[in-house]
Amino acid sequence: MIVQLPSWVSSIPLPVSASDEDVMNYVIELARANVRHATGGPFACAIVDDAGGVLGIGVNLVEQTQCSVFHAEMVAIVNASDHQASWDLGIRGPATLYSSAEPCAMCMGAIPWSGVHRIVVAARDVDVRAIGFDEGVKPIDWIDVYRRRGIDVTRDVLRDDAVAVLRAYAQGGGLLYNG
Repeated sequence: MIVQLPSWVSSIPLPVSASDEDVMNYVIELARANVRHATGGPFACAIVDDAGGVLGIGVNLVEQTQCSVFHAEMVAIVNASDHQASWDLGIRGPATLYSSAEPCAMCMGAIPWSGVHRIVVAARDVDVRAIGFDEGVKPIDWIDVYRRRGIDVTRDVLRDDAVAVLRAYAQGGGLLYNG
């Protein structure tokens, strides 16, 4: 099963290296383009292997599909699972999930079962809530919960750039569903 991404996704150049900043630049550009093309909310995600190979891409498709579960992380997990032919995205080695924002409650629940070994996020929960999105009820100690499950967390990678995308979306009148 693959979730169809907007046609413009292929026009965004893939990251040039496996560095956190390069991959996050790519993810933030996906989020920015999702807003610019009005194909969904201001969120994007990529799952990569240790060499920087992209296993799965996701952009928020909630509005476009009228389906509440098509958050960027969920779309990336589905597409990476299809690419890997496995529910365990770490089956061939460590996989890292890069997200333009901290996961909401739904995505937070799905990530540990996906097999990723690390997540890297840009904007924080407080940034997403500040523009009006409801992120759900999440454990305050979610980072420690993930670490106990063997998932490392890195925060604030290009946070200001991701927050700018969130603000542009809100200022442009983007739909703040569940807000």
